[in-house]
Amino acid sequence: MAAKKLKVLFVTSEVVPFVKTGGLADVSAALPQMLAEMGHEVRIVVPKYGAVDDRKFKIHEVVRLKDLHVQIGEKDVVFSIKSCFLPGQKVRVQIYFLDNQEYFGSRNSLYVDPYSGEDYPDNDERFMLLANAVFELISKLGWIPDIIHGNDWQCGLIPAYLKTVYKDNEQFSKFKTLFTIHNLAYQGMFPKSSFHKLGLPEELNSEKGMEIYGKINFMKSGLLFSDVINTVSETYANEIRTDDELGAGLKQVLAKRKNDLYGIVNGIDTRVWNPEKDKHLPKKYSAKNLTAKLVNKQALAEKFGFEYDENIPVIGMISRLYDAKGYDLVSEIFPELMKMDVQVVLLGTGNKKYHAFFEKMTGKYPGKFACYLGFDDELAHLIEGGADIFLMPSRYEPCGLNQMYSLMYGTVPLVRETGGLADTVIRYNEKTGEGNGFMFKQYEGSALIKELKRALKTFEDKKTWVKIMRNGMKSDFSWNASAKKYLELYKTILNNN
Repeated sequence: MAAKKLKVLFVTSEVVPFVKTGGLADVSAALPQMLAEMGHEVRIVVPKYGAVDDRKFKIHEVVRLKDLHVQIGEKDVVFSIKSCFLPGQKVRVQIYFLDNQEYFGSRNSLYVDPYSGEDYPDNDERFMLLANAVFELISKLGWIPDIIHGNDWQCGLIPAYLKTVYKDNEQFSKFKTLFTIHNLAYQGMFPKSSFHKLGLPEELNSEKGMEIYGKINFMKSGLLFSDVINTVSETYANEIRTDDELGAGLKQVLAKRKNDLYGIVNGIDTRVWNPEKDKHLPKKYSAKNLTAKLVNKQALAEKFGFEYDENIPVIGMISRLYDAKGYDLVSEIFPELMKMDVQVVLLGTGNKKYHAFFEKMTGKYPGKFACYLGFDDELAHLIEGGADIFLMPSRYEPCGLNQMYSLMYGTVPLVRETGGLADTVIRYNEKTGEGNGFMFKQYEGSALIKELKRALKTFEDKKTWVKIMRNGMKSDFSWNASAKKYLELYKTILNNN
C-alpha cells in the first residue's frame, strides 16, 4: 500500500527568499520544499510585509481570497490573501501571503520598529490577524489540511483557537497541530489588556491559561493547546523542560507535556553549503582532496592581511555578537588566546560593547586577529572553507547551523555542550580515535581555554587531525534526513486520535 499523501499547512512569520531575520526563515523554505519533493502537499502562509516585492516574485491576487473580514477586539479588520510559488524549485510549493496594509504592508521590518529599536506595540494584533487568517483561508478555499504546522510565538494562538472557538466546527475537526519552538527565549508577551482582543474564553485569562508573570504569552498558548510540540534538537528539548534558565519561565508547562515534546535537528541546505560545489570558494575540495582546502586558507589569510602558514591554525567565528552566543567568554579569554600560536577571524554584528571590544583588539593584535563587523555571505563561505577550527561557545543553542556547515567543510568545531551543538558534534576521544570536534561543558573561560589547548595540541598531529576532519565530512545534515523525521512525527500525531 502506498504511503498516504499528507496535506500540511505550514504557518510562519518569515520565509526565504522573501523575508528573513533568522534561521526560522531558512527552515520555512527548506522543510516544506523537501516534504513536497517526497510527494506531500505543503502550502505556506506568511505575512506580506512591505519588503516583499510583488513583481519580482510574481505575487498575484486570488479572487476568492479578497477582502476577507475578521474581528480583532473592537476592530473589523479587512485583509486579502495573495499567492505565488516558492521560487526556483522542481516541485511547486504554494505560498499564501496575508496582505493587510496597516499591520504588515506599511512596514518593511518584521517585528521591531527600526526607528525606536523596540518591538512594534501592536505585535499582538498583527499575529492575532495571522492566526485568524489561517481559519478564514481554509474555510474559503475548502482545502482541508491534515496538519497545521505552526512556528514560534507568532503562531502560538492557532492551536488555542482550534481547541476553543472552533472546537465544534465540523470543517476544522480533523486538523491536528504541531507547534515548533525555534527559540524559547522569544515568547510574544503582551499586557493583560491584550487578552480581550483575542476572542478566547475568559478562563484562559489566568495562570492556568495563557497568562504568565501577569502578561499574556503567545508561546505558552502554543505549548498548552497544540497536539504535539517539537524543537530543533533533542538536547534542547530536554534542556527547556529541566533547566530553569533555558526553560525561560515555561519549564513547568513543558515538563507537563514531556510525552508530547520531541527534538528534530534542522537540516542544512547542501546545495548552498557543500565544499565540492561552493561557488564562493577560491578552490572547491572534498574529503578525498583536503590539500585543496589550503588554497582557501591562504585566500582567507590574504584577505585579512595575515602571514600565511599552513602550520598555524586559523580559528574562525561567525555569529551574532551577544552574551548568549558565548562572547562574554571569548572576551574574557582573549588576552590568553592571543598568546597562543593562532590566527583568529570573526564575522558578525550584535551588541555595541562587542563591536567596541573587537575593534580595539584588531588594533592591538594586527596579524593575529581580524574582524568584519557586518554580514557578508561570501566571507562566511570563505571562513568556513579556509579556517581550521570553528569556535562556537554558546551559552545555549536550540539548533545552530554553523557547526554543521563546519563539519561538512572539514573545519573542526569547538563548541559548548548544549542544545543542537551537543547533538551534532561528537567530542574527539584520544583513546578510540572517534569524534568530529571538541567540546567543553562548564560555561567558564577556563573550561574553554582547556579544550582549546587540547584542540591545538591535536592539530600538531596532522594524521589525527585529518581523521577528525574526515569524520565530520561524513555527516548527513541534509534536509532529507530531517524531513523524514518530521513525516514520522506528523504520522504519530495523526495516529494519536
